[in-house]
Amino acid sequence: MPSSDARNLLQTAVPTAAVGVIAVAVSGAVAGGKGAIGAAVGTVLAILFMGIGLYVLQWTAKSLPHLFQAMGLLLYVAQLLLLLIFVGVFKDTSLFNPKTFAFSLVVATVVWMAAQARAHMKAKIFYVDPDSGPRGESQKAGSTS
Repeated sequence: MPSSDARNLLQTAVPTAAVGVIAVAVSGAVAGGKGAIGAAVGTVLAILFMGIGLYVLQWTAKSLPHLFQAMGLLLYVAQLLLLLIFVGVFKDTSLFNPKTFAFSLVVATVVWMAAQARAHMKAKIFYVDPDSGPRGESQKAGSTS
């Protein structure tokens, strides 16, 4: 994984994990052990889904740049639908508290998206590749007539 990809993942996963730890602590205090387990499962699931999505999006940007925007939209819609399906599947479970699971899943997803947007805004992305043309020659743009 290139260093910029790892840095992007780090800038999104760390805040999400920190909020997940807070959600686990609050859920454990409010709903007991099953609440803490539900919050932990929700946070891990959000980080897993969003991390896989970020990896797929970065792969698409490198290998199929013309599909990047469409893939990004499709990916986010698919992720949110899958997370909604998980909330629906586990709404009546006795393994953990489903309310804390759903709450931590939603909060972790929102924090991931906000951190990803912040990381993208702070990234220094070249609009023009400075090493793309030969040095010393000026390249003309447009018509020469």
